[in-house]
Formats: sequence, C-alpha cells, structure tokens
Amino acid sequence: MRQVQVKAWTPEWSTRYEAESTILQAIFTDQLLAMHHIGSTSVPAIGYAKPIIDILLLVRQIDDVPLYYEPLIRAGYKPRGENGIAGREYFTKGDDQRTHHLHIYEPAHPQTIQHLLFRDYLIHHPQQALQYGELKRRLADQFPHDPAAYQQAKADHCQNIISDAQQWHNMNRGG
Repeated sequence: MRQVQVKAWTPEWSTRYEAESTILQAIFTDQLLAMHHIGSTSVPAIGYAKPIIDILLLVRQIDDVPLYYEPLIRAGYKPRGENGIAGREYFTKGDDQRTHHLHIYEPAHPQTIQHLLFRDYLIHHPQQALQYGELKRRLADQFPHDPAAYQQAKADHCQNIISDAQQWHNMNRGG
C-alpha cells in the first residue's frame, strides 16, 4: 500500500535526478530534445517534499515512445500510458515505494510549460515555495495512507501557484 511521505529537502534529490538523466539519455538517444528536473524535489527552498524525483522528458514524437518501453522497463519504469492527460506518456519507478515519475511530452504540449513555470516560479519565490512545502508536510500528516486525498487537498493551492506563475511569466516577458 502506497503511503504519503514528505521529507526535508535534500541536495541528494538533484544528484538522483542527474544519475537518472544519464540513464534516460542513453535510452532516448535519437528522440530526446530536452530533459528537466521538475516538481517539488527540484525546488531547494521548498523545505519539504515527497521524495519522488519528477522528470520531464521532451521528445520528437510522442507516438514513438512505446518503442522505448522495453529499455524503460529494464531500467525499472512501469508504463502507465497517458494516465489522464492526453498526449503524455507517464511512467513510475519503484512500485509502492516510488522513487521517480517520468512525464514524457512533445515540446508544444501545454503541460510542458505548466510544469516548467510551476518549478521556476517557486525557485524565484522562496517564500511561496516554503508555504507550499509546509502545506505538503501538514497534508502528509493528515492523509498518510490516502495519496488521492493528499493530492485532492493540495489541488487548489497548486492551481493558485500555477495562476501566479503564469502572471509572473507574463510580467517578465513584457506581456
């Protein structure tokens, strides 16, 4: 049974991302356009996060990703298909003790911008990052055995961050 665990931020998460990015680069040699560490573990000022490394992989053709299932499975990833988001290939690593989430898109997919804006906004706004980390810690204590309830309870806060991030992005590009 999956549990919700939130831990203090550690630079080890960046090291784990770098190690995993080497594995993924070797798998997606001809498809890979870009790779990014996203999610809470990519934001040092967050204070607390689930110790799961989220990776955003941008590829030339999303329809070709199933050709890479076998090496991904050998690397420990479990294919989850679109998992509720059309145009995405999603993978988890670590079964009930998840260690990585892999989100694969083509560059023009709107979710790519949203993931990157969310991360960049929190990196540039450490007070908001800290508030979000504290919320994650409280919700993990409240819903330790219910990942769905944990996700639902933080959904509104995440939407507010996304909205603030979009406004911040528009202001910074002169829009």
